[in-house]
Amino acid sequence: NWSGMSDIANAVQIQRGLGSSKLAISSVGGTYNFVTKATEKRQGGFFSAGLGNDNFFKSTLAYNTGLINDKFGVSVMLTHWQGDGYNEMSAGQGQNYFISFGYKPAENHTLNIILTGAPQWHDQNSRNKISDFLKYGKKYNSNWGMLNGDKFNERRNYYHKPVTNLNWDWDINDKTSLSTVVYASWGRGGGSSSAGTKIGTDGQRNLQEVYDLQSVAGGEASGRILSSVNNHQWYGMVSNLNHKFTENLSLNVGFDLRTYKGEHFRQLNNTLGADYYTEKYNKQHPSYQVNQTYSRNPWKALNDFADNYSQKLGWDYSERINYGGLFAQVEYAKDDFTAFFQGSVSNQGNQRWDYFNYEAGKDKSEKVTNWGYNLKGGVSYTIAEAHQVFANAGYYSRQPFNDNLFMNYKNDINPFAENEKILGLELGYKFKARNFWANFNAYYTTWENRITSSSKFIDENGDANYPGIVNAYVYTVNQGVKQEHKGLEVELNYKPMRELTLTGFGSLGDWKYKGQATTTDYDENQNVIGAARKENWDGLKVGDAAHTQFGLGAKYEFLKGLSVDADYRYNGDLYSSKVTEKDGNLELPSYNLMDAGITWNQKLTAKNRLTLRFNVNNVFNHIYISESSTNIQQADGVENYKGVNVNNQVYFGYGRTWNATIKITI
Repeated sequence: NWSGMSDIANAVQIQRGLGSSKLAISSVGGTYNFVTKATEKRQGGFFSAGLGNDNFFKSTLAYNTGLINDKFGVSVMLTHWQGDGYNEMSAGQGQNYFISFGYKPAENHTLNIILTGAPQWHDQNSRNKISDFLKYGKKYNSNWGMLNGDKFNERRNYYHKPVTNLNWDWDINDKTSLSTVVYASWGRGGGSSSAGTKIGTDGQRNLQEVYDLQSVAGGEASGRILSSVNNHQWYGMVSNLNHKFTENLSLNVGFDLRTYKGEHFRQLNNTLGADYYTEKYNKQHPSYQVNQTYSRNPWKALNDFADNYSQKLGWDYSERINYGGLFAQVEYAKDDFTAFFQGSVSNQGNQRWDYFNYEAGKDKSEKVTNWGYNLKGGVSYTIAEAHQVFANAGYYSRQPFNDNLFMNYKNDINPFAENEKILGLELGYKFKARNFWANFNAYYTTWENRITSSSKFIDENGDANYPGIVNAYVYTVNQGVKQEHKGLEVELNYKPMRELTLTGFGSLGDWKYKGQATTTDYDENQNVIGAARKENWDGLKVGDAAHTQFGLGAKYEFLKGLSVDADYRYNGDLYSSKVTEKDGNLELPSYNLMDAGITWNQKLTAKNRLTLRFNVNNVFNHIYISESSTNIQQADGVENYKGVNVNNQVYFGYGRTWNATIKITI
């Protein structure tokens, strides 16, 4: 929902590691902070348009009034994008709207109202076997087929989540200020898939075959396109008071309140020639015909969805999450030394209603309440201006996510669900000279009681591990996971002359699982397959991101306003997201990528500036596997691709792509 926010924000702050945002439950991996205040924006705006490979197009128009009569300010941005997508039948389209109205009733009070949203849809490309990519090409997509003369992708993600904020900033005096935000969001949409179809000998879905059979026979559908809908309403309030005791000592305290209601069910998108589908497994309504279809358009999804049991199928449940917390941070800064300590405590209540798997009157779960807390502190010291050393440490006890509190997609409370426990340690050094700076960082993080998941498509040949399942996905959930992450990172920036900038980065990581995990498999209807099992993952590698990375970059301005740039990066020690005790890890081949571009930035008038940009990603069109959801090892008699069993289900990375943009400030 944050598409285009960087174009309108006053500032974008990025923080890695344990978050220190003013919230009762902080992030673990990192934090983005968008600052948007219409009353602080200068008058002006911009128009930009961009083209790219595969018929990509994007245009943005933004304007800020600046502060009018020292009282009002308005910021508006509208964006539209569309494209065919890099892979077969992976088109998408979306918009972004942002409206901010600021008002200063007095010099020490500022009010700001924001409404933003980014409705979008995109046809999805699933992981496929390497053997299928070798047969049909690296852009192969198994999710589409012909339907009534048109290409049709059965898997589409569509969503619209309007968000509105009311911010109030009050400078009480020169030492004390209060900042409060009240917000609401309404998410509508989901993702579609098919049931009763299969992949034909041509590699595509047999949608037309199913349609022809069902349209002749009429009546009940066996094949169908349906959406898994995830709607929600979310309301909250965050307020923090900042007080400066002295020039060196300050305190920030506040509270964080939220309430969330989620609604999850399936609805029909297309009956593929049939008249209706009979739902036979709803325990509150044993048998009924579903005959209404709903659009996969994100704008229509705002108010066009199944709101009655008679048009829902597969599952139908909702949850309520209520949350409240307090936080505080004290900071001391004097001369070259700074130190801070931050703490928070929160309480979260979860309750679930299942209108599908339980009889009427028995559909409400018990209410589950959990406490959590965060502790974080850090110090930094600057030595002779050019050198700075710092250290941070934090410990989080974070409540389980709602889906982890209730077992097997039912109201059964998980007796093994515990708070996630995160320990983070960080030690760093920064050096800054006139034309050179460098950052060095060492980190150590442990994360206990994680929940991870993966999926695997079972084709018509079946899988011995999942008897009876064909042409369908199997979903695996792993509980009680513990991960240990440690590593070293470096960033470099050198400007040997005014026209030339050289950059570099490196990261050496060692990310491993510790101990055991409890693993459960589910079919597409959220039914348990077999029984939960214990697996020993101790020492196995954490996948889905390269443990070893390094890169080099250069930018040269050979004429005023005209520059060229290039960036090289290496990714190695990359593993599949799937791990099992039996097969361990699957290591994927390392790869190198090069991007390059040219920029022309010219001042036209005192207020107007023209910027042209042309960029090429993966200049040398390198073919590489970016991720794998399976860990099938090499075997005798089975073909390999770059040392990887061709039965593994993977994504190939994008080949050479390009984009060109023009931006005019007004």
